[in-house]
Amino acid sequence: MSPPSRRLQTKPVITCLKTFLISYSLIFWITGMFLLAVGVWGKVSLEAYFSVASEESTNAPYVLIGTGATIVIFGLFGCFATCRGSPWMLKLYAMFLTVVFLAELVAGVSGFIFRHEIKAKLGSAYKNAVTSYNGTDSSSSAGLDTIQRTLHCCGMKNYTDWENTLYFKAKGIPTSCCKEGVKCTPETLKDLDKAKTEVYTNGCFTLVTNLMEANLGIIAGISFGIAFFQLIGIFLACCLSRYITNNQYEMV
Repeated sequence: MSPPSRRLQTKPVITCLKTFLISYSLIFWITGMFLLAVGVWGKVSLEAYFSVASEESTNAPYVLIGTGATIVIFGLFGCFATCRGSPWMLKLYAMFLTVVFLAELVAGVSGFIFRHEIKAKLGSAYKNAVTSYNGTDSSSSAGLDTIQRTLHCCGMKNYTDWENTLYFKAKGIPTSCCKEGVKCTPETLKDLDKAKTEVYTNGCFTLVTNLMEANLGIIAGISFGIAFFQLIGIFLACCLSRYITNNQYEMV
């Protein structure tokens, strides 16, 4: 058992560490809520872009939602462990922060290194989506229509990309390519020369990649910030656990 004088000197240190760690855990909890909100936003707003790439890509928002929910739960666990003053809980909290830090770091670095490969695969998937377009409510066809209406574009590189598709031979260029306020007729959509004045002529792929890179760049930057912010929590949790263990401190 530690001498009373030593315990009196240690108590303010532990109280200070607890205050900082609780504050950190609350901020960590808020970041979890942020990731949760971004995941929901991605599911609602970027669903069309993901569905064009592949069915598997739609899992990306769920990853953010799952990560955010997990951080929210462990953020609350960190507050509970700190108030309880339990060394093993604090060590478990520090271990979780370390795992999340490493996972976010690896994911961010991998995304940066393979960004060109990801862009190439997206281009291939987009080209296949245009080729297999059927005008129905399938995920890829509906996603293409949404992109073309929202971004005011047509085709991958330009509107002439539709010329060699089966859909063009049957019905012409999709109506989602029509400019706002213009009523495209079936005859016009089947003739590239006539359609040029009534449909969007710019391709969609460049606009899509620019939009995704802009949003993902912001998300990646914030994620890196959150990852390195976790080092503070790891340090505080380890220090508090050590002080409590070494000095046999007990909450009263």
